[in-house]
Amino acid sequence: MDTARGQLLIAGPALLDPNFWRTVVLIVEHNDDGALGLVLNRPSETSVGEAVPQLEALLDSDDSLYIGGPVQPSSVIVLAQFEDPADAALLAFDDVGVLGAGAGLDEPVAGVRRGRAFVGHAGWGPGQLDGELERGDWIVESATLGDAFSTAAPQLWSEVLTRKGGSYALVARMPPDPSVN
Repeated sequence: MDTARGQLLIAGPALLDPNFWRTVVLIVEHNDDGALGLVLNRPSETSVGEAVPQLEALLDSDDSLYIGGPVQPSSVIVLAQFEDPADAALLAFDDVGVLGAGAGLDEPVAGVRRGRAFVGHAGWGPGQLDGELERGDWIVESATLGDAFSTAAPQLWSEVLTRKGGSYALVARMPPDPSVN
């Protein structure tokens, strides 16, 4: 695979890093310089309105703020569905990408159909993600619009594995600690 952009990385059962255990990561950028992704299935207990009131014009203030990953946890990234994909600062797939840093967040952003705010992101240095993929740390699946803006984000890990089918559907039903089964 030349690039994982637009793919979901589903944490394999052997990936025990607490930052990524049972996560689903949307890869927004992947090139020779590294990769950037957003963890899609970790909503926080904090609302967008509480944490980032500047985003209230763009997002519902009651929406959860998501934990995008362990890198730069004080930064905010908005994943959005755009009317015109060219408006995205980085396009992950189809019309889904990230809002540019220069966008005026105190006013509605024209052309954004929906969005979701993330604090932090997942990041990999040059060749690092390629190595993790070769080792089998991640299960790869094409992203869909429903994945990016899932209304049942905490269940996304098992939903995507079930959709993938076969032995992956069995992994989806695996208890968190198989030794106590």
